Amino acid sequence: MIERLRPVIERIRTAPRILVVVASAIAVVAIVAAGLLIVVMPGGTAPATATPSATPLVTALLSPSDSSTPLSSPSDTPAASETPGELVYSDLDGVPAPSNLAHRLPIAVMIDDNAVARPQSGFSSASIVYQAPADGGEDRYMLIFQEGTATDIGPARSARPYYVYWAAEYKAEFAHVGGDVSSLQQVIPAMSGDIYNMDDLSGGSCAYHRIDTRAAPHNDYTNSAALISCAAKRNYPSTYQNLPTRPFVDNTPLAQLPATQTISIPYRTGTVGYKFDPSTDSYLRLVDGSPQSDPANNKQVVAGSVIVMYQALSYFDNSAIEPGHNSRPIVANVGSGKAVVYEEGRAIAATWKKASNAALTRFYDSSGNEIPLVRGEIFMQSVPIGTAVTVK
Repeated sequence: MIERLRPVIERIRTAPRILVVVASAIAVVAIVAAGLLIVVMPGGTAPATATPSATPLVTALLSPSDSSTPLSSPSDTPAASETPGELVYSDLDGVPAPSNLAHRLPIAVMIDDNAVARPQSGFSSASIVYQAPADGGEDRYMLIFQEGTATDIGPARSARPYYVYWAAEYKAEFAHVGGDVSSLQQVIPAMSGDIYNMDDLSGGSCAYHRIDTRAAPHNDYTNSAALISCAAKRNYPSTYQNLPTRPFVDNTPLAQLPATQTISIPYRTGTVGYKFDPSTDSYLRLVDGSPQSDPANNKQVVAGSVIVMYQALSYFDNSAIEPGHNSRPIVANVGSGKAVVYEEGRAIAATWKKASNAALTRFYDSSGNEIPLVRGEIFMQSVPIGTAVTVK
């Protein structure tokens, strides 16, 4: 019977978000009917202001004896009434997940984007992905995990100050392999109350390992299990720390979606693209024109929302304390500026606002209203002001 149910469970894990709640409920019915104790984990919690329209649907599909398992009211932290395995909305990306995963402590991992580091692992399991310019004309990623679990994450790389400020928005476990002097000696100590540090080169090596199929420094890897285990050894919390969340909305009916939309975002080391697929209400992610695939599970990487943030990029000479480093980048991600939110084939002119180093970056429309995001993985694309993003 387990083998017969595996295809159902796998479809739930990979289903388009517009179908995930229905599929989850059907799978729960099938599993309970078989007398098996299996936790189905589709994917992520919405803010307290939203009411999940999918809740009645799930309740209707479950038998009366299973009435304890439908989606509960969204919350920022585990409610006393929630039980492990109960479906709720995840804090970071608003998708349904068992409550013990939907409220997990976020884990932010710095990721390499050198050409020899591609394809990178872990993208398809993250809740939020950041990409921004880095040293030497390259860019760098930060993957943030909550309800998703990855068997491989990497290659892991070093910290930069602006990434620390993004990780602080979620009071995340911050996984990195060292960093520039400013990050290690100034920013990370100053933000110690807003992140849980997991530096491979300073006391956090239990979470990392080297692979032999790539040359250093592009071969440092980790995984969700190791990061969670090492955080516990440091007595870091295991759950989200009651922080603000963004607003989320359910999917628009297929008949109301546009047929297509393509987005092209240039970085100095390549072009990132997104192609909207109305049948799944999501964006297929492209790197230099080819679909991005995650080696950790061989899945194509897709986005629910793509947010382009136009942010000032500057460089400073740090060679006095870091010989040879006279061009360290700084992305001005605190304050406000222009943004565009792409979701469901639409482009919404926006303003991004981040009030302080640890404050959550929020997005507002031209009327000053916060823009709700469609449930699903969020890609935050930070580009220098004046970058020409092409949309068709």
